[in-house]
Amino acid sequence: MPADAEDLVQETYLKAFRAAGRFEPGTNLRAWLFTILHNTARNLARDRARDTVSVDSEFVDRAADGPPAGGASAGAAETPETLLLRDTLAPDLQAAIDALPDAFRQAVWLRDVEEFSYAEIAEMLSIPVGTVMSRISRGRQALYERLQARAGRRPSPVGVTDA
Repeated sequence: MPADAEDLVQETYLKAFRAAGRFEPGTNLRAWLFTILHNTARNLARDRARDTVSVDSEFVDRAADGPPAGGASAGAAETPETLLLRDTLAPDLQAAIDALPDAFRQAVWLRDVEEFSYAEIAEMLSIPVGTVMSRISRGRQALYERLQARAGRRPSPVGVTDA
């Protein structure tokens, strides 16, 4: 998987160099590069989904006999982002993030971890700013509720804290 992440970064830089003439000076270079990265990752995932799948029956048998792999929801592909999160975040937080719907997880990640502005996120994901704000709000609320449930506490109403 680390090799996949390296390939993605290399492909992103290659595309950025090829399109350097289209970059508008004075705009956010980081957001421009992240947009290229995001689109490249999405295209690679789409292309891989179309690839022919070959099955090694011995490997399947060994996997079925072994312990179940923890982490992301069943059937979800491991991405460089997922692997990084799993290695660096507390298990409860990781489980809560993994449980978020993809649209919420993307918006919360881009805002709270990557620290992009709402406008930059809207441009990257090709959605309205209001949708970005809604997804971040709903994603954060879902994270809060999941973490409270894992801690065995009932979530407090928004704006109300224990004294």
